[in-house]
Amino acid sequence: MMGHQTKQTQWWSDPVNVFARIPEDRLLRRLNRSLDLDFVRVEVAAKYGRNGQVSVDPIVIVKMMLLLFLDDVKSERELMRIIPLRIDYLYFLGYGLEDAVPNHSVLSKARNRWGKEVFERLFARTIEQCLNAGLIDGSKLHVDSSLIRADASLHCVLVVEKTLAKLEEPPTAPAKSEPAPPDDEPRAGGPINDGHLVQTDPDATVVRHRTGKSVPSYKNHRVLDDKAGVITALKTTTGCVAEGRELMALVAQHETAIGRKPRAVIADSAYGTTANLIALAESGIRAHVCDLRSRLNNVRRDGIFAAEAFTYDQATDAYFCPAGEVLVTDHFHARRGYYEYRAARGVCAACPLASQWTRDKSGRTLKRYAGQEHLDRARRQSHGPAAKRDRKRRQWFQERNFGEAAVQHGFKRSRWRGLWRQQIQDLLIAAIQNIKIYLRKADGFNGKARRVIYGLLEALPRSLEPTPASEWLARA
Repeated sequence: MMGHQTKQTQWWSDPVNVFARIPEDRLLRRLNRSLDLDFVRVEVAAKYGRNGQVSVDPIVIVKMMLLLFLDDVKSERELMRIIPLRIDYLYFLGYGLEDAVPNHSVLSKARNRWGKEVFERLFARTIEQCLNAGLIDGSKLHVDSSLIRADASLHCVLVVEKTLAKLEEPPTAPAKSEPAPPDDEPRAGGPINDGHLVQTDPDATVVRHRTGKSVPSYKNHRVLDDKAGVITALKTTTGCVAEGRELMALVAQHETAIGRKPRAVIADSAYGTTANLIALAESGIRAHVCDLRSRLNNVRRDGIFAAEAFTYDQATDAYFCPAGEVLVTDHFHARRGYYEYRAARGVCAACPLASQWTRDKSGRTLKRYAGQEHLDRARRQSHGPAAKRDRKRRQWFQERNFGEAAVQHGFKRSRWRGLWRQQIQDLLIAAIQNIKIYLRKADGFNGKARRVIYGLLEALPRSLEPTPASEWLARA
């Protein structure tokens, strides 16, 4: 039987639109429509010269970095290998089927050339986009942090002999004293050994999280808006930085990005330090923060009168105990910012209620901070029913955000070394999460729902549908 060759007109006559095979509801197609990266060229223009080899388009480089974390590709080499195999990647990057993919080194060179400012601007633009779409309310903030494993092995940790080094140094003038940390501030991430140095990544610090073993780590601090979970503030530090010290800076960053002050801040007990409670109350922000004092003062003060049982007399600047004795100012802790009140010598020892006052042989003492009124108000708010409801919501609201970042975008392990590179990684992941929230919420229905609704509208009789289906979808 004689064969007959069929002419393949789709290859030899008419052009083939391969990218039309990408569904309209595909994430990268929707992302390409919603993400405006024209600002990148303006931001990095001063980083390039006028002569020499033509570089890869900066917009393409940023898109490649987004793909690296969007699909959690394990390395930049792997990303360059799979780009030609994915038509959605080629469409997103603006490449054709025959275009050459650049070497993976263009990404690291771009980061070194640009710095982190471009990525800070990218993150800020995602906040602006969500704000314009009505996805940010700005009244309630959820604050939390998470440790990130640095790209360094425990075998690279060097024990630093600080004692011998200090003996060899010449004597110097005493340094100016710095403010001491608050009494109720916990140590960040568990016990930290300051005598350890990570040789391959000196910016990382050795931290033990809870009951785990000590590992080189960074720490990411985040602020989520309560309405849709948009990340409105972000800061990356070494792993040894205590969460509570970054609270007010994060609140200020949120206020700058949104343009208004929050009504309430929700956080766990790591942020419930005295300094934070006073600062929130002085700023007019409700402190729905778990009071750290309730976690620290447990066994040691069981059966002992709480400080609230003592009455303060502002006229005489003295406290009166439940037995009627007076506690007057003993001294002022300038570095810690509080006055200490104490009863006269021997009064507590002779009192029949001494066992309920204190276990200290020298007698009971009380602390009163300069902003004690603000502190008392913030503590009342933190123990109120509204604060408890908000903290209950925070248990899943904040952890869901960190969980998505860890499972889908490689959040829990550093790809690069150095604090500023880790900051770029966290900015890219946060920007991706904000964009996904925007596409889920502000972009209307998802692709499947659009197809169903479109089919139903097209099936309606014309007498019932005077408006085209495309206009119905636009209005939705």
